[in-house]
Formats: sequence, C-alpha cells, structure tokens
Amino acid sequence: MSGTQRAAVVLLSLGEAQAAEVLRHMDAKDVQKLGVAMATVGDIPHRTVERVIGEFADVITQPAKIGDGADEYVRAVLMQALGEERASGVIDRILTGQNTPGLDALKWMEPKAIADLVRHEHPQIIAIVLAHLDGDQGADVLKCLPETIRGDVLMRVATLDSIPAHALTELNDVMARQFSGTQTAKPAVVGGAKVAAGILNYMDAGSDEALLQSISEADGALGDEIRDLMFTFDNLATMEDRTMQSILREVSSDSLALALRGADPRVRTKVTGNMSQRAAEILIDDMESRGPVRLAEVEAAQKEILAQIRKMAESGDITLQTRSEDFV
Repeated sequence: MSGTQRAAVVLLSLGEAQAAEVLRHMDAKDVQKLGVAMATVGDIPHRTVERVIGEFADVITQPAKIGDGADEYVRAVLMQALGEERASGVIDRILTGQNTPGLDALKWMEPKAIADLVRHEHPQIIAIVLAHLDGDQGADVLKCLPETIRGDVLMRVATLDSIPAHALTELNDVMARQFSGTQTAKPAVVGGAKVAAGILNYMDAGSDEALLQSISEADGALGDEIRDLMFTFDNLATMEDRTMQSILREVSSDSLALALRGADPRVRTKVTGNMSQRAAEILIDDMESRGPVRLAEVEAAQKEILAQIRKMAESGDITLQTRSEDFV
C-alpha cells in the first residue's frame, strides 16, 4: 500500500470526529489526496488493518529526538536543500510567521473559480498567484485562462524571483482582507523556471509544447532552462531500474504499448529491460500488432503515464529526476 493509502486506513480506523480533527490541520492538497484514498481504498482484510495500525503505533511511540535549536536545524536543512537565496523566503514563512492565508486559501478553490477571480488582473498578478499554487492546480488554472495570455503569464512565472514583502502583503490583503508580514520584512521568493516547469508538466499534450515554444521565442535561454527542468517521457530512459520496476507495476499494459509507439528507442530498451522476457515479448507483440494510431493518442497515453508517475512521486513511492539532474 502507498503511504497515502496507509494514512487513509489509519484515519478510517479513528472514527469521524478524530479523523476530522486530523484533517483540519492539513493543507488542501493533502486533504484531497486522503479523501480520495479513503473513498476508494475498498474492503481491506482485518489483518492488513492491524498491520498498518501496528506500524503507525510503532512510529508514534518512538521517542522524538528533537531538542532545543530546532529552528537552527530547519534553517540549516533548508539552506542546504534550496540555497541561501531561495531558502530565505521559505524560512521567513516558516520561522517568522510570514504566511499568506489569503493566497493559501486559493488552494481550496476549484481551478475555474480561481481563473475567474484573476482573469482580469494584470498578468504579473496572475503569475504571482500561480506561483503560490501546486503545479497541478496551477496548470488547471492556466488551462482556464484565455489562450492569448497563457504564454505571457507562464513566462512571468518563470522570471519571478522575489517581490517586496509589502507588495505580497497587499495582494494577500485583496484575497483575505487581512495583512500578513510587515513593510520591513525580507522579499518573498516565489516563482522561477522550476515552478514554470512544474506547471507545464501538468498541461495537456500539445499545450505544454506550444507554451514552451512561445517562451523560447521570447527568451531562448529561459525556454531551454524550463525544458531542462521538466520531467518528460524521455526521462524514463535513464531512470533507476528499481524505480522503473515500481512504475511498471502501476501502469496499464495498454497505455504502455500505446505510449511507447512514439518513444525514444532508449525508453523502450529501459522498459523492456525491466520486464521478464515473456512480459517484454507480449508488450512488443502488442505494439507491433496495433494498426496506425494518431500522434495525439500516443501523446495522451504518455501524459497518462506521466501523471501516474507524478502521483507516485508525490506519495513518496519513487523519486523523480530531471534533465537538470544528469538526465540526457
């Protein structure tokens, strides 16, 4: 079972009141993921429930090894992980309470409602809003915006670095009618090429390439940077074998046979190399026996597989790498 499914089992075992109290302390994305898992986990053998609850009990009964200086530890970890410039904004929000409740509240809204809320704002304002959303939600909001402004908005997301704290406060005030932070606070770090790449990863087949092309035409270097940060189907070619095997257990054979029709030969080799000889033969036969298929169908199958891979990454089952992390 995935981590999300195990968490769902624990919550279902707690009872309504206790489960609701736990969910109250989670963010929108985690609540949605757990809600889906709780609704779809199905009938579970009693011994499986006992095992999951036992593992959970073992974890929470272990003594915590957190003493004084937790703030310094968090600061050091974030600095190492993100670098001083990008970590500063995150550290400010975590350790000094500079949160953005108004913008964070958008994470609970439907993408179309967010798009309707910001569609008449300046593209720079829309870019700041998208930069505060998770990649999949940001992509859904971008799809709901007029095509004429999508490229401009995404390019602004990619070129965002930091905005004055008072400007972020004013924007947050519009959303939440309350101030957050002070005029003397450090600039908030938002956006960047990685955020733009994350949004593009969740766009429909064709739309992602069209938007990326429009950015490349305006700024070739930025377009290349975003492309290098995206996780694409071709990235599967250099994925670790153990990770590939985990993915193959979750992906349907029909989608895989269709997706590989338009894939780099190295991807095919990586996939078949992580199957049994018999399974690889069946897959190849399936691919060869299919008649002509439209490119749009192949791209849609690849997007479906990539979406499944991202879900696995979000649940912690696998770790993704991109071309900027030694992928070629």
